[in-house]
Amino acid sequence: MSERKPDVSRRQFLNYTLTGVGGFMAAGISMPLIRFALDPVLEPAAAQGFVQVVKADEITNEPQRFDYKIKQTDAWYKSEVSKSAWVFKDPKGEIVALSPICKHLGCTVNWKGDPKTPNEFYCPCHGGRYEKDGTNIPGTPPQAPLDRYEHQIKDGYLYLGAAKPKGGA
Repeated sequence: MSERKPDVSRRQFLNYTLTGVGGFMAAGISMPLIRFALDPVLEPAAAQGFVQVVKADEITNEPQRFDYKIKQTDAWYKSEVSKSAWVFKDPKGEIVALSPICKHLGCTVNWKGDPKTPNEFYCPCHGGRYEKDGTNIPGTPPQAPLDRYEHQIKDGYLYLGAAKPKGGA
């Protein structure tokens, strides 16, 4: 009879076995560490609550800019972020709260920011213009109206929530 050589020597078998066991043990130790490091990033973002901004009786028919702060958490980092809103009462007496962020490139719009176009929001970056209700004026760079903040009146104060596209608030 002819003697057959084994496909795997004892040394190779032992080497493969020890490498497999070592890899399994390394994975068992490192997976909890990786999960611990990535857990805050994988958490769903908490919905922004409503923040008190201004007394409701201070709101006029003319847009006024109000600045306020919200508490924000980004993974491990907690901070206070400054926000702004253009707030006014429309002809029906309902409160309108608009985001000051231009929908073209994210610059800040100003009420009556251009003397040539009174009673409009104006973006100085690229000449974007919006009507008083936040609707973008055709022929100017912005392709969408200004976002509107969710809002509510409670105990005589205006509270603002998250900004949503017009029609979504």
